[in-house]
Amino acid sequence: MAIQDATANSNGINVVRLLDRWFYFGMSLIIAIIVAYGFGHTVESNLVHPAIPRPPVLYVHATLFVIWVGIFIAQSALVRSRNIGWHRRLGLSAAFFGVLMIGSGVAVAIAMRKFDIAHFPRSKPEFLIIPFYDMVAFAILLGLAIHWRRKPEIHRRLMFVATCGLLVAAFTRFPQAHAFWQAYAGVDLLISFGIVRDLIVLRRVHPVYLYALPAVVAGQAIAIGLYLHPPSWWSAISRALVA
Repeated sequence: MAIQDATANSNGINVVRLLDRWFYFGMSLIIAIIVAYGFGHTVESNLVHPAIPRPPVLYVHATLFVIWVGIFIAQSALVRSRNIGWHRRLGLSAAFFGVLMIGSGVAVAIAMRKFDIAHFPRSKPEFLIIPFYDMVAFAILLGLAIHWRRKPEIHRRLMFVATCGLLVAAFTRFPQAHAFWQAYAGVDLLISFGIVRDLIVLRRVHPVYLYALPAVVAGQAIAIGLYLHPPSWWSAISRALVA
């Protein structure tokens, strides 16, 4: 009763109940808006009518990305409407498209780095560490989510963190983003919303966030460091990959 009184406004809206029932579905819609807004600034010039033709794998990856966001929204809606059976059936497709996302993500990273180096001489092969890290992080989180698919509280948080991590490319296309670290800051902020939700609803932070967010931030810092101050071994590997 005390929690209800503390979290209800003058109109009687229960914030705890609202966040408990609608948070993940609401965040799935916010993720879709971020993707549409970010890529909306470049899709015309980079995909629809590019001045220089892009590698075909870019179109494959873009399609898979849109499908993944659609699946994430659908899965969140199915859980919200308690259609667990359909949620589990669609989960098989989610796992399949998730694996395709990882493979296409690595392929498009290499292809686009070759493209950029060929057409923009100042491009550095060491930048590969950024998309590589994003795909490794997504693969680990997706794998853990599949492993704990029978434990909903763990599973849905892992899927949420994994999907947030894919938004780096969208955030970098925001007109307001003037430094690369801001894209990672956007990802971390979205994940932090999950922490706030838990603090309000559960009065504690779920262990998934306690482990996942620090690990994600540490990985981001390492990736940025390897890009900005690449050691000789990474320079050699990245140059071999784009040769």
